[in-house]
Amino acid sequence: MEIEVKSLVEALPKRIQKLGVLAYNLWWTWQPDAQALFYKVEPLLWEQFVHNPVKLLRALSPASLNLLAKDATFLAEYDRVIDAFEAYLGAAAQSKSASATPQTWFSQNYAAAKWANPVAYFSMEYGVFEVLPLYAGGLGVLAGDHLKESSDIGLPLIGVGFIYQYGYFKQRITEDGWQEADYPAYDFNQLPVTLVRKPDGTAVTVSARISGREVTMQAWKAQIGRVPLYLLDTNLPQNSEYDRSLTQRLYVPDPDKRIDQEWLLGVGGVRLLRALSVTPAVWHMNEGHPAFLTIERARELVVAGHTFADACDVVRKNTVFTTHTPVPAGNDAFAFWQIERHLNGIWNDLGITRDEFFALADQQGSYGMTVLALRMAARANGVSKLHGEVANDMWKWMYDAQNLPAGSVIPTGGQPIHYITNGVHCPTWIPRRAKRHYAQYLGDSWLENVDDQAMWQKIHDMPNEELWQLRKHYKRKLATFMLERARAKWATHTVHPVQTIASGIMIEPMHLTIGFARRFPTYKRATLILRDVERLMRIINNARMPVQIIYAGKSHPHDEPGKLLIQQLYRQIKNADSSGRLVFIEDYDTNVARHMVMGVDVWLNTPRRPYEASGTSGMKASLNGAMNFSVLDGWWPEAFDGTNGWKIGRDVYASEAEQDQVDAESLYSTLENEIVPLYYDQDEVGIPNGWLNRAKNAIASCAPMFSTRRMLKQYIQEMYAPLV
Repeated sequence: MEIEVKSLVEALPKRIQKLGVLAYNLWWTWQPDAQALFYKVEPLLWEQFVHNPVKLLRALSPASLNLLAKDATFLAEYDRVIDAFEAYLGAAAQSKSASATPQTWFSQNYAAAKWANPVAYFSMEYGVFEVLPLYAGGLGVLAGDHLKESSDIGLPLIGVGFIYQYGYFKQRITEDGWQEADYPAYDFNQLPVTLVRKPDGTAVTVSARISGREVTMQAWKAQIGRVPLYLLDTNLPQNSEYDRSLTQRLYVPDPDKRIDQEWLLGVGGVRLLRALSVTPAVWHMNEGHPAFLTIERARELVVAGHTFADACDVVRKNTVFTTHTPVPAGNDAFAFWQIERHLNGIWNDLGITRDEFFALADQQGSYGMTVLALRMAARANGVSKLHGEVANDMWKWMYDAQNLPAGSVIPTGGQPIHYITNGVHCPTWIPRRAKRHYAQYLGDSWLENVDDQAMWQKIHDMPNEELWQLRKHYKRKLATFMLERARAKWATHTVHPVQTIASGIMIEPMHLTIGFARRFPTYKRATLILRDVERLMRIINNARMPVQIIYAGKSHPHDEPGKLLIQQLYRQIKNADSSGRLVFIEDYDTNVARHMVMGVDVWLNTPRRPYEASGTSGMKASLNGAMNFSVLDGWWPEAFDGTNGWKIGRDVYASEAEQDQVDAESLYSTLENEIVPLYYDQDEVGIPNGWLNRAKNAIASCAPMFSTRRMLKQYIQEMYAPLV
């Protein structure tokens, strides 16, 4: 047992000591009963500590803990949760025995002997839960869901990333609507992570050379059910202040730091796995940030006597790559002189020339991390059908032998970019009460079969009245959530009264509520709905059929155009003409996301097509009976069938100006003529039957096809298994 876990366990009364073990395994983050158990330990502290069970249990007095250990009601629930937890982990343990009955989908379908080694999944960010602030947006949340689903189906997988001293950032909106960034420091000893140690108790460390100096890293482990996630950390006394800062913040704008970070993630991650005696069967690069891992693996082989060309062939045979964005800013590229300064002759270790090294990742005269990843992967995929088409068009020059960069020693092999559409982890994004209702109609084992399309058709058996009561419950819960956040912020004496109004205290739970929550780069067009403000005001202030729109999201601290969009939106939100029906929830995170996707009626998405690679928030909303109202971009063209939501605009435009004009008109007219009237078309007892029938279509059509269960099975079948 890790030292941190042992110390917490020993501090608890013997009857409830397993609470300490549970606190350090993030299995509880997708188990509502486990979360409810920690809530009952001390409700106020659970919320105050941002759902951090480690900090919660360490803060309680011995007297309080002893009372818990004598509370019969608490103990009965404790026993149920611990039994479920141990049974879940036991399934994986049993499946390792050849004589044991297989307990997971993976062990039932794949031979354990062939998969003796795990998949190594590298990502710059992980959004497992708000207690671990290691994510900025959808890429990280997808990575977190990937790990959770791997645990659920029994796939042997190990995650590798960074642990950030200051996370991404905490968002604060000024009275004038300007986004400001706070960077509170996190105490890793108060988080559900453990230091990776040698048998003698000292920290496992690895090092990598940057600009002629050695940078030392230790690692922390977060346990995600059956899946370990290793997180590199440079904040060590033997490193310089600059090097200690390399794992302080996610997505720093300084290209020099980005090169150093990405080098450490790739090289340090490989060396950490070697230090832990892990030999992955497959290496999966989630976006281009960790692509340097291929250079380190090739260097190992060159040292062992291979030529660089042969080494690259070996590396490529068990490497896969997922690209996530068609937006240039999402594909890191660095000047050759910057790479040369930081990597300091790495080509000598590879047995090649400087020109050959740069040709490997040459992207029109710069060093492209996506180019490197594509060249060094046997298989690559986009994250939706449309994104696969766009990605192939973006990078087609790489697969044309006539256009290979001069001096390239690595042929591309003509590998096309396939697609595996993203999905969401259903146990995380469907709340507790909804799970109970779904089980009544889908069967007790429905969570084991969430990708079964026929099973989800049974949701139509749920009476409309029952679904409406469920929807009303979560609409009220969202309103209460916003009210309590506003109350807490008001108590700090740091906000103007208009900011309290703008934060949602005037929301009416039963009114039609639209949600828009995501990052705020310009291509997301968050302010498209403001194109005709007078028309918007008429829509939301219709006394008979009022509409509320809740916004949330962050712009990168150095994205000035994105911050201007937030300010423009916020100024309209705080305008009295909006009557409190436009809302902005500050500091978007997974907690805000959960409340929004379960509580809104419509999920709005207005990206400039085709720049939304996939998107997953709308999938989460659909799981809970909300409907998408979106541009036909990302995942929505695969999902929209005319009965499960609404589309905005069309596919092809002559110009961006025309696209904005047509999409805005489509947005307004669809709201006025279809969405709003359908919601308010309620029977004599207030049930919107037409609306609920459409909501059932959304659940039944989206839940199985856009689950991580379907997604991960595809990764195994199409990306992993062929390389093992």
